[in-house]
Amino acid sequence: MIGRTVDEDPELAYKYAKVALRLASRVAAVREAAGIAAYMAGAYAEALSELRAARRMTGSSEHWAVMADCERGMGRPERALQMAGADEVKELDKAAQIELRIVAAGARRDLDQLDAAVVTLQVPELNANSTTPWVARLRFAYADALAAVGRDEEARDWFGRAAEADAGGETGAAERVAEIDGLDFTDALDPDAEDDEDDSDIEDSAADAVEDDEDDDADAVDSDDTEDSDTEDADDEDTDEDENADDKGAGDEPVADKRD
Repeated sequence: MIGRTVDEDPELAYKYAKVALRLASRVAAVREAAGIAAYMAGAYAEALSELRAARRMTGSSEHWAVMADCERGMGRPERALQMAGADEVKELDKAAQIELRIVAAGARRDLDQLDAAVVTLQVPELNANSTTPWVARLRFAYADALAAVGRDEEARDWFGRAAEADAGGETGAAERVAEIDGLDFTDALDPDAEDDEDDSDIEDSAADAVEDDEDDDADAVDSDDTEDSDTEDADDEDTDEDENADDKGAGDEPVADKRD
């Protein structure tokens, strides 16, 4: 369950890891899996502890780069750099060595040594004719380091090369190229983006409806004013007619009544 959930829900994977540790803490694979889950969940101290335990049990240093990154996560970039220069690095395969180099460059940046971070990543493997994940990650890290020192044109070039090697789009290199070029893309397969567009359409329609209602209300008010004005004129005419009638009636009173 740790393996099934660690990529999509690291927090859940870490919960499974804690249960596994209670059940089988003396099994190296359990300690290793728990360490990776803790690392993915951002629990760097616990991750470092579990990975060290797994290393003692197996004698393998395959997670040396992850352990070094845990040191960074705990605010100790100097220790990460020490690990990058340790003898254990010789035991690592090419992918793990590149990951450790990326960690070392990150540690340099943590120490505000931006130019040193660029130099750390200047290795022949940048030009490797391969689409393995570590090639894309190395190129992306190098491009990001270049951008941090203001070498934007070079950064744009290397983000592009990282995107070429990143078949699965895991690094986000293509998005960085678009950002540098001032482009804004919407993922047609992203349901959230569609919802945002629908919400925008609904809001626009609602705003139009409100404006139409306001216009109708204004027209109704004008119509009422006109009707009231016509009614008042009619009332005035009726009043004048009544007054004229009263005047005529007063002039026709009987003579006998006057004599009386």
